Amino acid sequence: MIIRDNGQEFIMIAQHEHGLLSGVIARHFQKRFFLAPNRYEEVIVAISEHDRGWIKLDDTPIWNDAESVPFTFVDYPLLPKLAFYQFGIEEVEKLSPYAALLCSLHFASFSDMLPSAPQEFTDFCKEEQNRQQQLKHRLGVVDESLLQAHFRLLQLCDDLSLYVCLNEPGAAKADEHPWFRSGFEKAKGFVSGGADLPVARWIGAKEIAVSPPVFEHRFSASLRAKHVPKPLIKELGIGRAYSETEWTEHEFIFSNG
Repeated sequence: MIIRDNGQEFIMIAQHEHGLLSGVIARHFQKRFFLAPNRYEEVIVAISEHDRGWIKLDDTPIWNDAESVPFTFVDYPLLPKLAFYQFGIEEVEKLSPYAALLCSLHFASFSDMLPSAPQEFTDFCKEEQNRQQQLKHRLGVVDESLLQAHFRLLQLCDDLSLYVCLNEPGAAKADEHPWFRSGFEKAKGFVSGGADLPVARWIGAKEIAVSPPVFEHRFSASLRAKHVPKPLIKELGIGRAYSETEWTEHEFIFSNG
């Protein structure tokens, strides 16, 4: 779950909703980023479905007593999170082994952000490395440079969607979430080939401009969220309050900056 707190309510975005937005964003990237037309749809599947392991977890949010907020994707208890990462990858594999390979690379890459990873995560990464070898064997000859390009595209589309989800619409650069304030670090050199980072900025409350240019054209996309009132959580508990809150559809525009 991705969560923002505006004081009166929690804006709660299910991970799979964020993933679906990632996929919409990917479909509007310039075709040069895909490199191999025969892999296009499989890459889109990987990007769209990369967080499908969260569907069951997000169906019933749980409360973080220590912080008096719902658990988010960042601080959710590790063991169930890892188990559902693997469940999600297995579901993606039924759709496309190549997409599952990309998703496995994505989740195993989280170790780069954990300087002292717990043993459970180390074990998870070893299991995913084994899965990756099995998938490569099943796929036959895999072009490693192409695979890495598709993996980096997944990461950038994931981060662009997170940029929308984690920031208040229209946020000034100084007020943006710190992860992306200076640009998309994981995409360094991916867009332009140089050392510069791709950067996003808000143009008003509904439009996000990205530079250097990555999109074929300006486009609109929607994102579903639930605005769960804090008094309702106090009355019903987080699980029931979330369930009884209606979805709100948010429309955004993406353009080249």
